[in-house]
Amino acid sequence: MNFTKRSFLTGIALAAMFVVGAATAQADTLLEKAKAGEPIRIGFANEVPWAYPGEDNAPLGFANAHAVGVLNAMGITNIEPVVTDWGGLIPGLKAGRFDVITGGMYILGTRCENVNFAEPMGVFGDAFIVAPGNPKGLETYQDIKDAGAVIVTGAGYNIVEVAKQEGIAEDNIMQVPGPTEILAAVKAGRADAGGVTFFTAQNLANESGGAVEVTDPSKLPEWTLNWVGIAFRPSDTDFLNAFNEAQANYIGSDEMLAAVGEYGYTEAQLPGDVTTDYACANR
Repeated sequence: MNFTKRSFLTGIALAAMFVVGAATAQADTLLEKAKAGEPIRIGFANEVPWAYPGEDNAPLGFANAHAVGVLNAMGITNIEPVVTDWGGLIPGLKAGRFDVITGGMYILGTRCENVNFAEPMGVFGDAFIVAPGNPKGLETYQDIKDAGAVIVTGAGYNIVEVAKQEGIAEDNIMQVPGPTEILAAVKAGRADAGGVTFFTAQNLANESGGAVEVTDPSKLPEWTLNWVGIAFRPSDTDFLNAFNEAQANYIGSDEMLAAVGEYGYTEAQLPGDVTTDYACANR
C-alpha cells in the first residue's frame, strides 16, 4: 500500500473514531453523568435565607437545603456550588456554567419559556422594606404609585414586572444587583421602598439594626403570591423527571422540614396541590 492511500485510510479511521466518540459523549445525559459519579453543579445567588454561600461556598439556605436533600434522595452526593448574581442564574444555566438553579426562583410564565421547573417546593409572598414608621404609608404598589415614590428591587426580580403591572412608572423602579444594594438604597433615602420576598425583607430588617422595617405582606394582592421551584435546562428532562419523583416523597417529610426549618421555612410554606403547569400559566 502506498503512503497516500495509507494516509487516506488512516484519516477515514480517525474521522470514524471521532464521530463515534462524539456520539458517545452526546449520549451521556445529565442523569447518566450523575449516576456515574460526576459532579452536579448547583447555581444560586446570595439571597438570605433562600440560598446563599457559607464557608467555601457551602450551599446554605432553605432552597439549597431542599434541593440538596432531594439530590441526596436520588443518590447524588457529588454536588458543586456555583455562586453568581441573581440576574446571571438563567443565562448561566443556559450557558452550561451549572446544571441546576437552586436559588429560590419563582415559577413565572416568562421564566418557563427559558427553563424547566420541577414541581413547586413552596409558596411565598412579597413585602416592602421601608424607613422606620413607614413615613409615606407605603403598604401596596398603589400606595407607591399614588405617592410618586421610588421602589428599589433586584434586577431580574419578579417585582419589576409586578410594579409595572400595578402602574408604577419605569422611572420610579430602581433596579440593583441584590439585597445588599436594596437595603443600602432604602437606608440612604435613594428609594422609598424596597421590594423583596417577605423572607428576604425579614432578614434585611434584622441586619439593618432598626434602620428599616417590614410592611404587612397580606396587604399585597393575592395574585402576587408565587410558587418556587428548582430549575433545569429544557434538554435535561430525564433528570427533571427523576428529581420530581424523588421530591414527591421528600417534600413535607420530617427530614425535609428539619433541613429547611432552621432557615424559617415551615409547613405554612408547603405548596399544596398547585402544579408547575398552573404556575407557568398563571404567574
